[in-house]
Amino acid sequence: MKKRKIPLRLCLGCGMKKDKRELIRVVRTPEGDILLDETGKKSGRGAYICPNINCFDAALKTKKLEKNLKQAINQDVIEKIRDILNEER
Repeated sequence: MKKRKIPLRLCLGCGMKKDKRELIRVVRTPEGDILLDETGKKSGRGAYICPNINCFDAALKTKKLEKNLKQAINQDVIEKIRDILNEER
């Protein structure tokens, strides 16, 4: 039986390659909205982070999230994502 390829993605916070399903996708939609993509299938430019607050803070501090999404992120969107990450703990 042939092995299935496991898609790997790079976390913007810690820089580790992990299984795509283990990471959280932050997406910039074609309309310019930035939101969390729970399904991993929304159209738009995506960036991946680990599901912990430390990686999210590191990605914000180094501005890797903004660079990867090619758009500045509003403070209210940051707080919304931070709340969702705190709920998952």
